[in-house]
Amino acid sequence: MPDALTAKPSVRPANPCFSSGPCAKRPGWSLNALSDALVGRSHRSTEGRARLNEVITRSKAILGMPDDWVLGIVPASDTGAVEMVLWSILGTRPVDVLAFESFSATWANDIIAQLKLSDARVLKAEYGEVPDLSQVDWARDVVLTWNGTTSGARLPYDAAIPTQRDGLVICDATSAAFAMDLPWQKLDVVTWSWQKVLGGEAAHGMLALSPRAVERLVSTPAPRALPKIFRLTSSKGLIDGIFRGDTINTPSMLCVEDALDGLKWAESVGGLKGLIARSEANLAAIAGWEAQSDWARFLAPDPKHRSSTAICLRIVAPWFTALDHAGQTKAAKQIVSLLGREGVALDVGSYRDAPPGLRLWGGATVETADLRAVLPWLDWAYAQVRGQHA
Repeated sequence: MPDALTAKPSVRPANPCFSSGPCAKRPGWSLNALSDALVGRSHRSTEGRARLNEVITRSKAILGMPDDWVLGIVPASDTGAVEMVLWSILGTRPVDVLAFESFSATWANDIIAQLKLSDARVLKAEYGEVPDLSQVDWARDVVLTWNGTTSGARLPYDAAIPTQRDGLVICDATSAAFAMDLPWQKLDVVTWSWQKVLGGEAAHGMLALSPRAVERLVSTPAPRALPKIFRLTSSKGLIDGIFRGDTINTPSMLCVEDALDGLKWAESVGGLKGLIARSEANLAAIAGWEAQSDWARFLAPDPKHRSSTAICLRIVAPWFTALDHAGQTKAAKQIVSLLGREGVALDVGSYRDAPPGLRLWGGATVETADLRAVLPWLDWAYAQVRGQHA
């Protein structure tokens, strides 16, 4: 008789999409959700502007963003939003950058190698950990990622960021927004993209600015030339239209319609509290399984720092850890390939720069029942690959 690990499970997830971006569509989604999209219409028409502005107003309301913040839709996903801010704001004050996974490391590299800021410090942590915030100088501008999409580690809501500070806090929140409570009073710039927690389509970013960030942009022009796609100000001040739906470039009205569908669904499940509860339930389901597993552990060892969206697992079995990096990468890919061929878990490999292992998205559009259903499949696929190394 096969044991529990080697017997192929009989229950399959209803939705096998556990990718960390683009992420699963909301439950019940179909192409019919896009039937009213303004295809063939100008995004600058009265109706087009209204749809874009509706994305902004609904997003602000769901997130509980302060009334005096502004929010705009910008090109090139979260990457575009972050780069706009780095190039537009940084350079007039010293900078601290928190780097603890792939994307935060990218921002650090851009600041050092591309912007070539002379007074920039990089505070690093290994995958699964977060940097020591006590080492940050909050008189400097600070660039941080709230949730490590590729490391499964996040900052807690009560992160030791002072509300009174001289520098600006620039926060990449792309896999945190709509799944985690963000302390707006401790932040000055927040960015995210549509294709994460609400399962939207790619290529559009969101950029939120506090009054302090707006004041910096207006009073202290960027110490460098900026291409049009990065410009947030003109000789008259902040380009207000960006924050009312007058986008810098042409957005996809299909994607806009899809974003509105996701926002309306978010409202239907209880807004931010409901979204957070769904994501935390997903993390709890995996945590219960992980506690009993003899081969898998969270990449983030501290529960306080454990992401509820980008849930990253490392393989701790002795046969696996005895392999060199290339061998571990190959074995982990074999597990991922088996899951994909069975059609039970798609796109669940760890990010290319992260330690070899698994990564399952646990955002609000993923049903907890599907995560529970996939867990025995993880055991099964692991057992098949383990058998090849026995």
